Amino acid sequence: MKILDRYILTSFLKTFFPLFVIIMFILLLQTIWLFISELAGKDLDFSVIIKFLTFATPRLIPMVLPLTILLTSIMIFGNFAENYEFAAMKSSGISLQRAMRTLSVFIFFVGIGAFLFSNTIIPSSEKRFINLRKNIVKVKPAMVITPNQFNDLGDINIKVSEKYGDNDQFLRDVIIHKKAARPGNFTVIKAIDGELKGSVNSDLITLVLNDGNYYDEIQQRSPQRRKKMPFAKTHFEKYILNIDLSSLGNVDMDAQQYSKGYNMLNVNGLKNEIDTLSIQVNKDIKNLGVDVDRRIGYEGLNKNMKIDTIQDPKKDTLGIMSHFNTTQKIQIYLSATSNTEGVVRKINTLEKSVVNRKRALNKYEMSLHDKYALGISCILLFFVGAPLGAIIRKGGMGLPIVIGVVLFLTYHFIGIFAKNSAEEGGIPPFIGSWLSTFIIFPLSIFLTRRATTDRGIFSFDNFIQPIRDFFVKRSSKFKK
Repeated sequence: MKILDRYILTSFLKTFFPLFVIIMFILLLQTIWLFISELAGKDLDFSVIIKFLTFATPRLIPMVLPLTILLTSIMIFGNFAENYEFAAMKSSGISLQRAMRTLSVFIFFVGIGAFLFSNTIIPSSEKRFINLRKNIVKVKPAMVITPNQFNDLGDINIKVSEKYGDNDQFLRDVIIHKKAARPGNFTVIKAIDGELKGSVNSDLITLVLNDGNYYDEIQQRSPQRRKKMPFAKTHFEKYILNIDLSSLGNVDMDAQQYSKGYNMLNVNGLKNEIDTLSIQVNKDIKNLGVDVDRRIGYEGLNKNMKIDTIQDPKKDTLGIMSHFNTTQKIQIYLSATSNTEGVVRKINTLEKSVVNRKRALNKYEMSLHDKYALGISCILLFFVGAPLGAIIRKGGMGLPIVIGVVLFLTYHFIGIFAKNSAEEGGIPPFIGSWLSTFIIFPLSIFLTRRATTDRGIFSFDNFIQPIRDFFVKRSSKFKK
């Protein structure tokens, strides 16, 4: 390696690593704030908190690494231009492409490393992160309950006035609202005290309530009876309630999956899940068609009947209805209506299921493409930042940081909007993962060409010169 290449690479690394640590620390603080309700006031050991932060750190790499590369390249090449080091290089016959050659090779290997990291380390750490959160809840289930406020816990909302005991497993003055399919709080349970019991090997915790009452509001169809507000009340000495906590660990996991999340799998696992979900979606749609055909008797219909041969349905030309009395006719109409409503309900139910499965499928496909897009984005952002720093000719922590952050936020928000649209099926998942990368690709080519030819980002003379020539011609004609 030549002295110049070593100097450029050393300057880049001296800025890259401190900046990487600073950005990682800032985003890690944001992660702590995001999960502060699970960490603050829970009497957790320091080792548990360290594990929590360690497992949460790799998920930040897809944002930290591209941003660090962009800012570092702008700052370093801006410093070279500001200190006239590029001018000295060019006077010695060294072009910008030659100066970027060593760093280009380095960034290329960084991109490969980013893909390998996202394919191995991130899925493993994400799985451990989810399991750690679930284990914290299972070992100390009272941690998810904050006194003197309602807490969403599985299928219930629970409020307690006090927690006590070695693991805060004993509760005092318990009020529970059970969730129902219809909106509203129709079932209320009140008890003087209770106890939480959990197991590490189970997603269920047991809530034992002592000396309380069970209230259930009865919903009447008649508005007059509804005004009387009827309810059922039962007193109990001991009431046992099992609470499912499996949903508490489903952070960034698809609702249709119970053991595998789209961000917890490598490339091979994602491909297998994509194939499985695709088969399930196609199978559901096919089964719906078969079921509807069976219900309406489609297979037995005369498919050769022509439209011209169909008679007016309002006229009973065959006299079929004359063979039935009024009661039988009503039963026939009710049966036909019931079959139609059953088919409609079946279609609506399967439609929701297919929509959820397609949304899950889109997430898995985007997660697969994101692993490849991460490495490519690191390379392209370098070719955006390096020529941009040479163009603005300003280094340090001022203007380059502002420009770099604005560029990255634009890139990041475009990616977020594209992924949200792809998740809902508005655009293909491939486009959702690669749209922001596709946008910065021509920008990197444009900036590299402008920096190579020693031009600014925009040449204002190209816009001003035609206007100036127009007024010069007009003034000369006026003088004549």
